[in-house]
Amino acid sequence: MNILQELRNKRHPHVLGAFDIFKYIGPGLLVTVGFIDPGNWASNFAAGSEYGYALLWVVTLSTIMLIALQHNVAHLGIVTGLCLSEAAVKYTPRWVGRPIVVSAVLASISTSLAEILGGAIALQMLFGISIPVGALLVTIAVLILLFTNSYKKIERAVIGFVSIIGLSFIYELFLVHVDWGEAARAAVVPSVPQGSLLIVMSVLGAVVMPHNLFLHSEVIQSREINLKGDERIRHMLKYEFADTLFSMLVGWAINSAMILLAASTFYTHGEHVDDLAQANAMLAPLLGSNASNIFALALLLAGISSTITSGMAAGSIFSGLFGESYNAKDPHSVVGVVLSLGIALLIIFFIGNPFQGLIISQMVLSLQLPFTVFLQVSLTSSKRVMGKYVNKPWNTAFLYSLAGIVTVLNIWLLVSSLA
Repeated sequence: MNILQELRNKRHPHVLGAFDIFKYIGPGLLVTVGFIDPGNWASNFAAGSEYGYALLWVVTLSTIMLIALQHNVAHLGIVTGLCLSEAAVKYTPRWVGRPIVVSAVLASISTSLAEILGGAIALQMLFGISIPVGALLVTIAVLILLFTNSYKKIERAVIGFVSIIGLSFIYELFLVHVDWGEAARAAVVPSVPQGSLLIVMSVLGAVVMPHNLFLHSEVIQSREINLKGDERIRHMLKYEFADTLFSMLVGWAINSAMILLAASTFYTHGEHVDDLAQANAMLAPLLGSNASNIFALALLLAGISSTITSGMAAGSIFSGLFGESYNAKDPHSVVGVVLSLGIALLIIFFIGNPFQGLIISQMVLSLQLPFTVFLQVSLTSSKRVMGKYVNKPWNTAFLYSLAGIVTVLNIWLLVSSLA
C-alpha cells in the first residue's frame, strides 16, 4: 500500500539526472576554447616536434591548476554576482586592483594576437590568403559575431566548434603510431630537457590563461545566481564543478593529442616544427591530404572561436574597471573588445615570424598570470567578499601554492634568459 502511495506521490525531491547535467554545460566549454587556441597549437607542436612526449606532463600539471583556478573563480561569480574585474575594483585598494586589471587588458591583447594570427594562418593554408588579409577577415567576422549574438548563441556555436576540433584530432591520431606506454609515463613524470624552458612556459601560459579567469567569472555571473537565494547558490556551486571538470578534461585531451601528433609525426622523423603552415605542409606527404585539410579547418575554427572568447574577456575586463559587467551594447564593453582586437590586428601587420609571435604571446600570458591568480585567491579567501562561501583554509593554501609555482617558473625563465 505504501508503495502505491509513493507511486502516486508527485512531490519527490528533484535529483540531478544524467541528462540534467547538460543544463550546466556551457560556461566551462566557452572557457575551454581559450585552452585550445592557436597559441596552444604553436606551443604544443613545438613541444612535441622538438622533445617528443617529454613535455606532456606540463599539460597535465597545467590542467590540474586550471581546474582548481577556474572552479574557484566561478565561485566568485556565482556568490557575488560580480566578475573578477568588477570585484577587484570594488574590494581591493585602488593601487592594487586597478594596475592588475590594466595588465590583464594588456594580456588580453596578447591573447587576441595569437587567436587572430592562428585564424589567419589557417586561411592561408586553406585558400592561400596572405596573413594580413586573413587577420583582417577573422577580426571582422568575430566582431560581427560578438555584436550580433547573445551569450547563449555564442555558447552553442563554441560547443560545436570544440566538438569538431576534438573529432579532428581523434581522426589524426588514428593515422599515426603512438607509444601509449611512454606517453602515459611522460604525462605524469616531470622532465625539463635542456633548452626547453621557453616551451614549458609557453605551454603553461597557453593553458592557464589570465583572460580565461576573467571570462569564466563573467559568464557564470551573467546567470545572476546570487539573486535567487542561498539554496540556488549552493545548488549551482555543486554542479558548476561538473561543468568545469568536464570542460577542462576535454581541453586536456585535445592539447595532449596535439603533442602526441607532433611527437609521432615530426619528432620521429627528425623534423622540428617552427611554423604551423610548415606542420600542415608536412602532414600531407606523411599522413595524406585529408589530414592536412582537417588540420587547417580545425585551426580555423580554433582561431575564430578563441578570438570570440578573448574579445568577450577583454570587454569584461575593461568594463569591470567602471564597475560594469560585460554587455555587447555597452560602450565600455565595446571599447574593451575593439581595443584588444584592434591593437592585436595592428601588431600582426608588423610581425615577421608568425609562429614565433604565437610562442612569445603565450609566454607574455604566463608572466601576467601570477598577478591575476594572487588577486583572485585574495578575493575568494575574503569573508567580506564571499561571506559564508569563503575559501576553506586548506583551499586557500593550495591556491596560493599554485600562484607560487607559476611565479617561481617565471623567475626561473627570466634568470635563464639573462644568464
